[in-house]
Amino acid sequence: MISVDSSILIQIANFVVLIFILNAIFYKPIRNILQERRKKIQGYEEGIQALHDEAAEGEQAFQTKVGDAKTKGFQEKETLVQAGQEEERRLLDEINQKAQADLEAVRAQIAKDAEDARRSLKGQAEAFAGAIAEKILGRAVS
Repeated sequence: MISVDSSILIQIANFVVLIFILNAIFYKPIRNILQERRKKIQGYEEGIQALHDEAAEGEQAFQTKVGDAKTKGFQEKETLVQAGQEEERRLLDEINQKAQADLEAVRAQIAKDAEDARRSLKGQAEAFAGAIAEKILGRAVS
């Protein structure tokens, strides 16, 4: 059996002193190390979050710049396409005018050549008609 006497008070005092000694030697340094580790981890987490936010801002800025560049490129492309179409229309008009002028010149030349051929053939036709009539009638036709 357990007897309650003055040694129990010594045991209780011994236990309390042991708790203070263990707390001072082991528990307090371990708690300090754990607290420092927790602070370091929290600092790392805050650093990671800051870097993550910075990366997100950089990504957003990059996407904005890419969008702006695409818009600017599309506008420049449209401007170049429009300028090309205007140049094409101008060249086609110039070519059509030149072709019309050439066509008129060719028509005038053909009309002149046809008139020359008609005069030449008219003169030859009269000569042939006279020759044929002479052969058919056997005498000269005047």
